[in-house]
Amino acid sequence: MAPSLRETLRAPAAPVRLREIDPRSTPLVPGEKEHTREVAVAEGRRLAELQERLYAEGVTGGRRRVLLVLQGMDTSGKGGVVRHVVGAVQPQGVAVTGFGRPTPEELRHGFLWRVRRAVPWPGMLGVFDRSHYEDVLAGRVRQLAPPPVVERRYREIVRFEQHLVDDGVTLVKVLLHISPWEQKQRLLARLDDSAKRWKFDPSDLDDRALWPDYQRAYETVLERTSTDAAPWYVVPADRKWYRNWAVGRLLLETLTDLDPRLPEPSYDVAEQRDRLIEEHPLSD
Repeated sequence: MAPSLRETLRAPAAPVRLREIDPRSTPLVPGEKEHTREVAVAEGRRLAELQERLYAEGVTGGRRRVLLVLQGMDTSGKGGVVRHVVGAVQPQGVAVTGFGRPTPEELRHGFLWRVRRAVPWPGMLGVFDRSHYEDVLAGRVRQLAPPPVVERRYREIVRFEQHLVDDGVTLVKVLLHISPWEQKQRLLARLDDSAKRWKFDPSDLDDRALWPDYQRAYETVLERTSTDAAPWYVVPADRKWYRNWAVGRLLLETLTDLDPRLPEPSYDVAEQRDRLIEEHPLSD
């Protein structure tokens, strides 16, 4: 049996060396760029069907839901994945949450407080554009928290995610792995396009200057928080078309395994059909 994409892209065991994973590689790609895009569209239709079943399951009392966690350096494509992959499914069953700098209110609580409030309801496909991992990434690199606090947060995250799994949440944690060269091209493209300059933030260059530190921080995250219950997947993200297909395929494999089923109606279908057929004509 051919390996699944989840098996292929699952984060390697410690020690993790991101520099050994080529950001331009295309593991298990179905074909060239245009063919892969066509496959992504077809698989998106199947993903939408399964997501609708999951939503129906949740509406009628099921507890299961899926949470896609997207992490990556600036320009790695978190927003692109939301548009191209998540945008292919029914919006009523999707909840997208973006996490920026904590607000004053959020800072008055524990770092997981705002995350707990955004966990998707049963039947939903939740998406985190950045997440609780910022508190051990920026927290470590920018020294926003003391090292003992960061260490404690790794353990808290693992316990938190295990609790989610026990409550019916399937986590799909994706690191969009981009090269510094590709990031430079994308940042330049933003500056050169007046319609995209709003996406640029000078702080992006500050983070770029800390690239080696962030790579080490990501490696530690993968080593400390990739578990059997909530594994990490490393998606090469230099090629946007491959990135979009790969994340969509990870979701498709996940929902296929969940195999959500449409609930049986609680009413007599034939009786309701007869009621409609035999009703008196409605007046204008």
